Amino acid sequence: MKLGTLARQIRALLVGDGELEVSGVASIQSATARDLVFVDDEKHYERALKSGGGAVVVGEFAGAASEKPLLIARQPRLAFARAAALLLRQETPPAGIHRSAVVDATAKVDDGVAIGAHAAISCDVSIGSGTIVGAGVFIGAGVRIGRGCVIHANVSIYPGTRLADRVIVHAGAVLGSDGFGYVRDEQTGKYEKFPQLGTLDIGDDVEIGANSTLDRGALDATVIKRGTKIDNLVHVGHNVQIGEDIVIAAQTGISGSSVLEDGVVVAGQIGIADHVRIEKGAILGAQSGIPTGKVLRGSGILFWGTPARPIRQYLKELAVLARLAKGK
Repeated sequence: MKLGTLARQIRALLVGDGELEVSGVASIQSATARDLVFVDDEKHYERALKSGGGAVVVGEFAGAASEKPLLIARQPRLAFARAAALLLRQETPPAGIHRSAVVDATAKVDDGVAIGAHAAISCDVSIGSGTIVGAGVFIGAGVRIGRGCVIHANVSIYPGTRLADRVIVHAGAVLGSDGFGYVRDEQTGKYEKFPQLGTLDIGDDVEIGANSTLDRGALDATVIKRGTKIDNLVHVGHNVQIGEDIVIAAQTGISGSSVLEDGVVVAGQIGIADHVRIEKGAILGAQSGIPTGKVLRGSGILFWGTPARPIRQYLKELAVLARLAKGK
């Protein structure tokens, strides 16, 4: 793509030759003359200019004079990501149903859908136009999948699940399985299953990582709202409510009936117990633990530790412990 065209599409200010063409993106270390590189820290600017890349996406700290063409953006990392999406568009498989796939006669498959080898589509399923269903995918009865979704290989989607538009689900994920709900008989000590009859509702532009599991609600719905991004190996329990534009890193577990409000950031290996509420914009540090019924509030505040508390409090406590240890 010509730099002039690319700059307009990513809303960057072009300084230099707009006719120069680039075809890929790369790191500063590995770039070639056909690649675009980026720098969002001024201390790396000179390295980017001396790299093999053909052009540089850079922050507003860049000077107007440069040996390489510049695409100047307020958020260079974001501009670079958008450029990569334009330059590296992956070829989609041709629409159609592979001869080894099994599609129930009552399923509604719109035009432009691609269904891969050995996929199994159950009764009363609906799949929107432009969606890709990978090899070995199982889709249970009555599932609704919107337009432009990508369901990678070996995903299992249980009945009672709805995916809106442009949802991406990576390999091995399980959507809509039963929640971990049991009732103990006090007389015998045995556990009996509590009914898991609810649904799983996933909004537009959600991405779900490989081998993650999202449980259906017990009697109502588990909800994942628009724009949320879930990493690999994340577990979401039954009746959980996850808001918009939330990011959840790998190996996090969220127990039943917890609520995460819009814009929350959840780092890796975090344990969230049941009936927790994380209010809008809070940030949870890696390996934190949040006990049952706890409410964390404070947009932009970083919580850390077990039990999780504001980072300033946590560091003060660590300092006190360190002084006590020295005193011994």
